[in-house]
Amino acid sequence: MESATILAIETSCDETAAAVVRNGREILSNVIYSQIDLHTLYGGVVPEIASRKHIEKINQVMAQALKEAGMELSDLDAVAVTYGPGLVGPLLVGVSEAKAVSFASGLPLIGVHHIEGHISANYIEHHDLEPPFVCLVASGGHSHLVVVKDYGEYEVLGRTRDDAAGEAFDKVARAIGLGYPGGPKIDKVAREGDPDAIAFPRAKVGDSDYDFSFSGLKSAVLNYLNSCQMKGETICQADVAASFQKAVVDVLTEHSMAAVERCGLRKFAIAGGVASNSALRQALEKACAEREIAFYRPSPLLCTDNAAMIGAAAYYEYVRGVRHGLDLNAVPGLKLGQT
Repeated sequence: MESATILAIETSCDETAAAVVRNGREILSNVIYSQIDLHTLYGGVVPEIASRKHIEKINQVMAQALKEAGMELSDLDAVAVTYGPGLVGPLLVGVSEAKAVSFASGLPLIGVHHIEGHISANYIEHHDLEPPFVCLVASGGHSHLVVVKDYGEYEVLGRTRDDAAGEAFDKVARAIGLGYPGGPKIDKVAREGDPDAIAFPRAKVGDSDYDFSFSGLKSAVLNYLNSCQMKGETICQADVAASFQKAVVDVLTEHSMAAVERCGLRKFAIAGGVASNSALRQALEKACAEREIAFYRPSPLLCTDNAAMIGAAAYYEYVRGVRHGLDLNAVPGLKLGQT
């Protein structure tokens, strides 16, 4: 494949990120400004506040990424940006920045799908990984089971019907008094609890072996908490966290292995914020080892929203000849495989 160095921008939620990536696998810089402390005050991401903070930080973050990479715009081959899915206000900030850079520098513009970026984080972590493989993408906004047929070619086997896995973590964490962000806090507290203490449901979607549904599990946790309060029973926060987490992990693992078996592929990867959950990583690693399936996972930094993963995905789009015009717009509900 041809060589290309790409400046990538990611602002789909509450991280303002820019990175310079060479040939889809080598990070030259990866700068992330997280707004997490700001949104913790409100118990979740406030889109209007996120958008304003992106506007405030985007130029600084991009300049820092170029500086750390030792690059000028004239040294680059393209500029890439997440244009969906995500929160429309934050997305627009990144898209507008990338279009301005493209217009001013003459660099080609490449719009990247956010989920494709998460999948591509594995290429940075594992230089030997090549399609085809099955990937579980689990984050605050997404739960997808995807067959990566080739670079830029995907088949979505399953997706969430309601709450994404990370969204359920956030809501349950709030209910048991852990606060935001829920995923890391439940992961930590659950280590002190008994995962078999409470029998929470494992939801099945009747017409699909691969789709997910976590709203019923979330409701079951809330009902358990309400029942304990009404009876005056003591609630063990660690047991609730551990039992809830095990219910999520069991479903994600079961569906993932079913997808791998169906496709006949011997490679499986995870991606997205929930992919940094220690219980999920251990369960999937064990399940893959039992089936002699190669297991790939990004480091925790590359599981979170970052621009390096967008640069990785953009490289393969660049090689395929994908280019976008200055009419590129944010598409908050963008589907994987949609252009």
